[in-house]
Amino acid sequence: MTQLTALIIEDNLDNMELISFILRANNIDVIPAFDGLTGLASAKQCEYDFILLDIQLPDISGFEVIKRMRAQGVNKPVIAVTSYAMCGDRQLLLASGCDGYIEKPINPELIISQIMQVVKI
Repeated sequence: MTQLTALIIEDNLDNMELISFILRANNIDVIPAFDGLTGLASAKQCEYDFILLDIQLPDISGFEVIKRMRAQGVNKPVIAVTSYAMCGDRQLLLASGCDGYIEKPINPELIISQIMQVVKI
């Protein structure tokens, strides 16, 4: 498999550490961003294969991040990683520009297969 790199936009340090650990254990490099604006800047400046995007961020929402990314021409796969699990939230996130959806809490045994279903590299 090709070496992949993920841009992770996640403000919770514990979640960032868990996701980063799982990805690195699966030979996926990590670019961390702890808020939406940093994530947007990284999306324009860094080389990566896909984005894991928290929806509840401290500065701007993940909905705003994905809207701005798509407006700026970012076409890499974006997977929402969120505790939003109400009826219709998945469809709302996909309609707003996300390519996939992973519910929190993260299931360490499933996250890689969930990512690969979307990334398809």
